Amino acid sequence: MKKIGIVDTTFANVNMGHIAIDELKKQGTGFEIIRRTVPGFKDLAVECKILIEKEGCDIVMALGMPGPEPIDKQCAHEASQGIMMAQLLTNTHILEVFVHMDEAKDDKELIWLTERRVREHAINAYNMLFHPERLLKQAGTGQRQGFEDVGPARI
Repeated sequence: MKKIGIVDTTFANVNMGHIAIDELKKQGTGFEIIRRTVPGFKDLAVECKILIEKEGCDIVMALGMPGPEPIDKQCAHEASQGIMMAQLLTNTHILEVFVHMDEAKDDKELIWLTERRVREHAINAYNMLFHPERLLKQAGTGQRQGFEDVGPARI
């Protein structure tokens, strides 16, 4: 049985882990979900690595919500580099799902955006494990997780 890891944070203003699990359960069966919660997004990389190496996860979703300040953007960049390093060290995909608080104009839009982005990435994680051909069909189609897709480039 495949294992999908979900790591979210207490810093986020929306329960991102709950959304991911809800969407994964809608996709199908044949997997076990292991969820962990860490304080902030700079803690995501090591917890993802632990889920892969100690719990045997086949893929992990790293869910975080950076704040709007310049230091938050810098820390999000550093967290992203840690997540990339964890992927390379484990040869395992970690889908980084960040929703920056300043992407939305208010809490209503933040909740809407978080729901969409997390759900769409949960579908991506499921497809990467069980239906990679679905992603192949979407190559070059300008998919975006959260806001509207941009579509393929046109002349």
